[in-house]
Amino acid sequence: MKTIWVLLALSVTAVVVSACASPTGKSSALPGTKWELVTLNGAAPVEGTSVTLFFGEDNKAGGNASCNTYSGSYKVAGSNLTFEQMMSTMMACEPAINEQEQEYLKVLGETKSYEVIGGNLTLKDASGNSLAEFAPFQPASLTGEWQAIAINNGKEAVVSVLNGTTVTAVFSADGKLSGNDGCNNYNGTYTLDGDKITIGPIATTRMACEQAIMDQETAYLNALAKAATYTLGKDSLELRDVDGALLVDYIAGQ
Repeated sequence: MKTIWVLLALSVTAVVVSACASPTGKSSALPGTKWELVTLNGAAPVEGTSVTLFFGEDNKAGGNASCNTYSGSYKVAGSNLTFEQMMSTMMACEPAINEQEQEYLKVLGETKSYEVIGGNLTLKDASGNSLAEFAPFQPASLTGEWQAIAINNGKEAVVSVLNGTTVTAVFSADGKLSGNDGCNNYNGTYTLDGDKITIGPIATTRMACEQAIMDQETAYLNALAKAATYTLGKDSLELRDVDGALLVDYIAGQ
């Protein structure tokens, strides 16, 4: 079953507000920062969920909205902040989680400014009311086993892993990477530099599978080769390319 990405219409009207501090003490220093939701419209997130917001250096934003991953662009000037052209995968989760996700995405559309106080980020609406509060993101460890749930097919779409196949990645502490691409076993190396990652070269076994599975294998291996950054959640891992496009979405291995 394919994962569908849907365009979310977000308001982009800006308002003028006073400048505020940033995590580095500078004004408008959101690029390169990562956050995890603490409160949404005054309420704590649903237990067991992790809602994240990452600001790229290239005006790209994204993260996990509760159930689905999302990405798009943002504009920041001083303390003015708006999100636009946001897209989200469309996997279904429990009703309470789906409801939280929709509320969160709506909040992004209503955001017109931000401030950072006591190290936490607050998004505000046009009237200056608090919409959501975030704490600095504290990533888990990359090492361990991950199972892919969605892969960029190289045709500007992120699709779910084919039914009946399992795609895995095992990152070892010594810089070695191994797993199964849905058809063949593979192994290689990876290097890290902050949140930047370089993977390869990759070697695989040569077993033949059905054409659809082979196509998925090719897409997955190409995605690994293009990986430039990684993002960790409590039980999730995302690999993205240099432009911030999602390449592979993983959950923690069972």
